[in-house]
Amino acid sequence: MHTVWKGSISFGLVNIPVRMFTATEERDIRFRQLHKECNTPIKYTKMCPHCQREVDTSEIVRGFEYEKGHFVMIDDEDLEAITPETRRAIEIIDFVDLSEIDPVYFHKSYFLSPQDTGEKAYALLRSAMEQTGKIGVAQVTMRNRQSLAVIRLYEHCIMLETIFYPDEVRPVSQVPALPEATVPLAENELKMATELISNMTIPFDPAKYTDEYRSDLQKLIEKKLEGQEIATAPTVARTNVIDLMQALKESLESTAGQAAVPIKIDPEPTPSKPARKRTTAASLSEKEQASKKETAAGPKKKTTTSTTKTLRKKKATPV
Repeated sequence: MHTVWKGSISFGLVNIPVRMFTATEERDIRFRQLHKECNTPIKYTKMCPHCQREVDTSEIVRGFEYEKGHFVMIDDEDLEAITPETRRAIEIIDFVDLSEIDPVYFHKSYFLSPQDTGEKAYALLRSAMEQTGKIGVAQVTMRNRQSLAVIRLYEHCIMLETIFYPDEVRPVSQVPALPEATVPLAENELKMATELISNMTIPFDPAKYTDEYRSDLQKLIEKKLEGQEIATAPTVARTNVIDLMQALKESLESTAGQAAVPIKIDPEPTPSKPARKRTTAASLSEKEQASKKETAAGPKKKTTTSTTKTLRKKKATPV
């Protein structure tokens, strides 16, 4: 692993020199954007629209746009003057219970390991946190930015998790169309829903969950490399269950005594819009006949072309 930061953990008078490593990584398959004519990767340049030329990194400065087209200039010396002195310390402020912090606050995870002279103090903090069941709330400065963080245990390693400040979490009141907390519910429906949750509850095993799209995309790339034709699996017919009670009953039957399977309850159907005045009775009759023929014929199978179009709609992100 590559060391991304060196410093120390401090709590009280205890100081533990540590190294920091990124704990997670994205495994997305990324595409390069190419020039269609010659398959050359596209180059992104920093252009000044006023001077009409490419700008070198040494010519770029920082500016905060306080009004459209008006900037306050900020240079390195300005930032250095306000950077906290504890830039190389993870300062634990408080100890709390992990259950008190909602997961919405968690941002990025880092592993911490002791430096050469910090093994004993590291082991001491790890054992104390394990016995008390507490995690530390800390402040740390990385890349000239002060972050709020928590220190917790992950297996036998001390981990730092950067977390959002309270004003960085948007209030739920801004979410539109949320049902009221006092929505009346049928008791038998609620009972069946809780029973369904009970049937689908298992111990969490992260190894069970995989990125199926990434796996399929990797296979697609491998087949392209081998020059093979790409076959498309037929679309599974979708069962539409509209009645909520019926959906709960069928879900309970399908999960009773079996491994947990995700069940989706379809929303209630929206009222159909009235036909436009210009639509004649004859045209309505033709549409109804066509609809009946399609229903009798069953769902259409996806073609290779439609699958390719679907993949092309995914927005490619350059490396």
